[in-house]
Amino acid sequence: YLEESGGGLVQPGGSLRLSCVYSGNRFSLFDMAWYRQAPGKQRELVANIFSGGTTNYIDAVQGRFTISRDNAKNTVYLQMNSLKPDDTAVYYCNRNAKIQFTWGRGTQVTVSS
Repeated sequence: YLEESGGGLVQPGGSLRLSCVYSGNRFSLFDMAWYRQAPGKQRELVANIFSGGTTNYIDAVQGRFTISRDNAKNTVYLQMNSLKPDDTAVYYCNRNAKIQFTWGRGTQVTVSS
């Protein structure tokens, strides 16, 4: 149902734009989020966007990341600027809800010089 893309290797201070396409219906009704999982750590929510467009971010990415959505394309985006080595992780998208879709494979983001 979910397919993430856009990850890669980037130097500190660089930028990436992640995309996540949902292949089901009623995408516009869902509150969506980006999550990440670093090696040896639990998956954490990074940013979420409600169906109405309101957004929230964890403190670690506030001011650097921007979540957005295009309901016509069933897609949620994560623009990541000023990347840091601590942002290195596999990034996933999913519903911001107790009942979630099957997780996709995620997209690897590596920030390193």
